[in-house]
Amino acid sequence: MTDEIATAATTPADRFGEVRAGRVRRTVPVVGFAARAAGGRLAAGLRERAGNAGAVDEFHQRTAVRYAELLGHSKGVLMKAGQLLSTYETDAVDAGPFSVYQQALERLQADAPPMDPTTARELVERELGAPLDELFTEFSPEPIAAASIGQVHEARLPDGRHVAVKVQYPGVAQAIRDDLANTELLATFMKLGMSLTPRGMRTDQRSAAAEIAERIAEEVDYRHEARNITRFADLYRGHPLIRIPDVVPERSTARVLTMTFIDGIDWARARSADQELRNHWSRTIGLFAFGAYRHSNMFNADPHPGNYRFGTDGTVGFVDFGCVKQFPEYVRQGIVATFRATCDGDRDRVFALAQTHGFIGPDSDLTADDAFAWWSMMCATAIGPQPHKFVSADSTVLLRSLFDDSHEGGVSRRLSIPSDYVMLARINLGIDAVLADLGACIDTLDLANAVDGVGEPLTQETRLHREWVHERGLPFGMDPNR
Repeated sequence: MTDEIATAATTPADRFGEVRAGRVRRTVPVVGFAARAAGGRLAAGLRERAGNAGAVDEFHQRTAVRYAELLGHSKGVLMKAGQLLSTYETDAVDAGPFSVYQQALERLQADAPPMDPTTARELVERELGAPLDELFTEFSPEPIAAASIGQVHEARLPDGRHVAVKVQYPGVAQAIRDDLANTELLATFMKLGMSLTPRGMRTDQRSAAAEIAERIAEEVDYRHEARNITRFADLYRGHPLIRIPDVVPERSTARVLTMTFIDGIDWARARSADQELRNHWSRTIGLFAFGAYRHSNMFNADPHPGNYRFGTDGTVGFVDFGCVKQFPEYVRQGIVATFRATCDGDRDRVFALAQTHGFIGPDSDLTADDAFAWWSMMCATAIGPQPHKFVSADSTVLLRSLFDDSHEGGVSRRLSIPSDYVMLARINLGIDAVLADLGACIDTLDLANAVDGVGEPLTQETRLHREWVHERGLPFGMDPNR
């Protein structure tokens, strides 16, 4: 363990008090680690070529643990960025080095150390301006969930309402502001991630970093998440399958967020449910994930299974809205039109849309066949035989296309990814991972048709969703009048 990582891992203030702040203090460890990792990868490659079999694999195994250790104690932008990489379900054999880092980073989803009860209580009282016993008749001293920016307590209001109270870690807002003020930090993080594999995708790292930074910055102010929750709750009001909490504004501030409690089965129990029920949940998750930006231009860009609450009636509750993306209408149109053209097998239209929306420049040598092959890979779970059985290989194929020497890999590295689309890749890969972990076997094209208003629904879930859209007077993805 490096000195910087050891310091981060043992600093008491990082665990239960103020998060370490300061632009230089928070930047030095990752910059130093990046330099050593790049040199270590080169040295490992030389040792392997000299006959030391497995030297590169050993390098990745050691470095992945240190990488996760460093990010796990930052409680700021880097931890959030690490979590973005940790939720992709991959096949460990086929995904190569990426899977090693993905597995090491998985612990960031569960190992965030919580505040002690006294600190949490004092913060809530200071933010809401009253003793805890006056604010809540019940308040669990220990959190029911802990993450990178805050932790969640179960509570009850004086009027009897069952609520969840999210409390932000002391100092995390300033730590993130320090991170975001340093324009090199996220770019360095992304360069590090790319340097750890032999063939990284050629992308505008600064543009991608800026998009990620914008989403993360929004999470610091819980008032922003409160607005997101209200927007989603209003959108899905009365939905037969999708449950969204309501914000309790009089118990919410920039650092404390209170919402109605969404009960249900947790992820561990959901994974062991019978196949039919898991398929019901999977269809509901798909309708939520891809329906919101079809019906209202926004989507929840954090498809982490810990944010779901599963009902035995097939309903699913969604409880975290810190990371939400609002698509400009022309971007939404481009996403839906390209998907539908790919489903229709219209190569020329896919190519024209890729040019119009900035994926393929005027001087590019990519052809219509190249563009169609790449988008077909992106849409494979919907355009292949149905129902589709989700497996880890679904994500592995997409991730390998960014790093390997296949034809698709060559196309990937010659495409330009506009910043508005960076988070879309996260939700596509994230939902594939969630459905693979649930063992879903569902008609994915039927879900897409339901939110786009194409054809006739084939399942109970898609029929109910289509009826709800009509009752609410909402637009479909392919609505020409919107």
